[in-house]
Amino acid sequence: MSMNLTMNLRTGRKWIWMAFALLLLVAPWVFPQSAALSILSQCGSMMILALSFNMLLGQTGMLSFGHAVYSGLAAFVAVHVMNRLAGGSPAMLLLVPLAGGCAGMLCGVVFGFVTTRKSGTALSMISLALVELVAAAALMFPGWFGGESGVSTDRVLGAPFFGIDFASQLQVYYLIAFWLFVSTAAMYGLTLTPLGRIANAVRDNPERAAFIGHDPRRVRYLMFILSAFFAGIGGALSAINFEIVSAENLSLLRSAQILLFTFIGGIGYFFGPMIGALVGVLFSALLSTYTRGWQLYLGLLFVIVVLFAPGGIAGVWMTAATTWRRLTVLRLRQLALPFLLRLAGLLLLAGGTVLLIEILYRRAAGI
Repeated sequence: MSMNLTMNLRTGRKWIWMAFALLLLVAPWVFPQSAALSILSQCGSMMILALSFNMLLGQTGMLSFGHAVYSGLAAFVAVHVMNRLAGGSPAMLLLVPLAGGCAGMLCGVVFGFVTTRKSGTALSMISLALVELVAAAALMFPGWFGGESGVSTDRVLGAPFFGIDFASQLQVYYLIAFWLFVSTAAMYGLTLTPLGRIANAVRDNPERAAFIGHDPRRVRYLMFILSAFFAGIGGALSAINFEIVSAENLSLLRSAQILLFTFIGGIGYFFGPMIGALVGVLFSALLSTYTRGWQLYLGLLFVIVVLFAPGGIAGVWMTAATTWRRLTVLRLRQLALPFLLRLAGLLLLAGGTVLLIEILYRRAAGI
């Protein structure tokens, strides 16, 4: 019985990973426009950042306000590496995210040593101080950080390599999709290792973890370093996609954005941050073209998730799926009408709220 259950779980996981890979492959053919490919590329790099942040918050219980430091510094390293590689083979661009990951890991070694000496609120305050410190220091060294205008680059390094030069957005998307799949698989594999299990124990009960012989600070430090490594990969991919990096990539606003997207998706589920990153990027890229109040809507969504769905979008989805499987056909018929009435009421309330917000924005703009 137990062996059959294990085999079923392994088979289910294989199908999920195959579906994920297939989705990454066919997405550009469903959305072939250049603007859509750019949004898909942003989603890919943000998914890596959200998953890496969840290694701290969801898996180890560390609330950091400075995650953008590691992705941002890695992005600067990636830009300078690309500028050094100008005229070389485009194949070298495949390794730039790895260079960004190593840069992020090195920053995690340095800053994590200070940050993880404490836990809880103290850790959060230290990370907040570090992000402000690094953001301020970026403007003091314009030779490396480029001042307020940032540092630009060109991802087309040299002559095409087997027809690939990364000049088209489609090629950039597949580069990001490749690293997204590899990074996601690596981070999921980490959750199955002894370190991943111990990190969960440190999150839930650090005293008990210490009692059985595991140093909670050491576990936090190791997870911090690994999280910074994957954040560096995400930052480097973002630099490749936009071909420019500025001090904004190191800002507290960027860190808050990563935290917001991760929590909206759901920190209790591995795929939750990926959903949050997708929703957040779509809010930022699409909704911002239709209304100036998109940040207000994103904030309202965050408040609603915190108050009514602390498990995030993934938690709501899993609860609904579990409930659906348990209900009988007769019970579904009995609950259908009350559910539809509540849904209609919520939609009317949401529509009225949006209408009121848009009227106020237009009135303030004099439209």
